Amino acid sequence: MNARTENPVALVTGAARRVGATIARTLHAAGHDVALHCRQSRAELDRLITELEAMRAGSTLALQADLTDSAQLPQLIEQTIARFGRLDALVNNAAAFHSTPFGSITAEQCDRLFAINARAPLLLSQAAAGSLRVSRGVIVNIVDIYAQHPLPDHGAYCMSKAALAMATLALAQELAPDVRVNGVAPGDVLWPERPVGDETMASLTARTALKRQGSPADIAGAVLWLLRDAPFVTGQILRVDGGRGLAI
Repeated sequence: MNARTENPVALVTGAARRVGATIARTLHAAGHDVALHCRQSRAELDRLITELEAMRAGSTLALQADLTDSAQLPQLIEQTIARFGRLDALVNNAAAFHSTPFGSITAEQCDRLFAINARAPLLLSQAAAGSLRVSRGVIVNIVDIYAQHPLPDHGAYCMSKAALAMATLALAQELAPDVRVNGVAPGDVLWPERPVGDETMASLTARTALKRQGSPADIAGAVLWLLRDAPFVTGQILRVDGGRGLAI
């Protein structure tokens, strides 16, 4: 066990790449020590760890786990506490995203989407609650604008993110007044690795009030604000979508 760090400590799931990696870099630059989780992207995570360690030695911890295996979830919290001696923030960023056209939806698809997108954040929050109460910490869940508005052929995904939105509200109630719990609902900030039907970047931009795509930095900035600069905000889901929700 290392000596207790004086820096705030954040655990970020799905942190090896894309939005998760940007959240990790942003929190680290703001002075957090970071425990960074991945499932399969270990090479990317190791490169990120090397990058951050070059900036501040002893400030990171690499964690690898399958979030569908509930037995592994408490271990992520335990390893973080063992390494840093404290936990101040949990950012539930990891997500599964794929289409489930109605008429061909399987139980296995539903189970995986709900396990990663809803069950894992809930159980991780439960495992972290004791430490977060001590630090008067914060949980931020990365939700989705489609938790409120269905995306065609993605019903099971939208349902899982709607469950995460409700978990955000329930946890804010359960953990008050010691722990604040909020969500960030991204809009179009990064082109999907699996493009959605005939969606194009132009069509998404046309339906966004600010007429441009956002960036992972927009999401990371919102997460940092909720962690550091919003002490009287809990039970809220902040849409970071450039006004996309106005046109859905």
